[in-house]
Amino acid sequence: MDPRWLRLLSLVTLVTTYCLLVLGSTVRVTDSGMGCPGWPLCSGKVGPIDQFRPLMEQSHRYLATLVTILILALAVLAWRTGPAARRVRGPALASVGVIAVQIVLGAITVVTSNAPVTVALHLAVALLFLGIVTVTAVASFVAPEEPWPLPRRAGRLAWMTLAALFFVLISGSLVVDGGAQSACKSLPACFGSRASGGLIALQLAHRSMVLIGGTLVVVYLITLLRRGTILRSPRLLALSGLVLVTAQAVVGAFNALLGAPEALADLHLALASALWAVVVAVVALSARGTRVDAALVE
Repeated sequence: MDPRWLRLLSLVTLVTTYCLLVLGSTVRVTDSGMGCPGWPLCSGKVGPIDQFRPLMEQSHRYLATLVTILILALAVLAWRTGPAARRVRGPALASVGVIAVQIVLGAITVVTSNAPVTVALHLAVALLFLGIVTVTAVASFVAPEEPWPLPRRAGRLAWMTLAALFFVLISGSLVVDGGAQSACKSLPACFGSRASGGLIALQLAHRSMVLIGGTLVVVYLITLLRRGTILRSPRLLALSGLVLVTAQAVVGAFNALLGAPEALADLHLALASALWAVVVAVVALSARGTRVDAALVE
């Protein structure tokens, strides 16, 4: 089977998965998580739904169903494509297992009425899932004979950056779930805040993680760009990552100063998910050989 179909499906799956995370963040920001108290249907109904919060929650579930179908199709296609897809099979099969775990966590989140721990765990697995789908898409563009010792080639700084960025996103989720989004309406510290000490501590912990994670992302991407041997694809993605970091810093600042209005908070989370996917792709691409660009332009 033509590997171009595999590449197309992997990209469609990646974009759809990203949209799923963005819609999930919208559900959380608009407090629509319990818009549907039942599972998997919304109060026993498939639709239509004429209220905003139930509509948001059920739309998220429908999109999750579509992503699940795409993931299964991608795994089957990777298996049937032959030797050209040998790099794709591992992450594609891993994504099948992770989406199964995510479905169970989604159900538990509803049953526990959006308990903060289950919501945070749900997001953590969602980020892991997006990362695996991103790696799957990257793998679909790599020649099958190209070796891929990812842990050795990526380097310590790359893994530190990924870990720090992951915890930045998780800490941001805890800020949203803990109701600390508007706890500090000043930068960089909380001056004159009337919020409780716990909410302020949560907000400051997130800002500290942002400082560490953001610095590592910038240092990693700039270090990568300064290498004379970096390929075109990771270079473009690295530049996109720097743009996203800048945009995220600006949006995050306004988000804090304005008390986290829903639209801005949603944009903040959407940019964070995009940055995560881009950095994962940069790490994966920079750990591969020089055949990547040749595959991308076929």
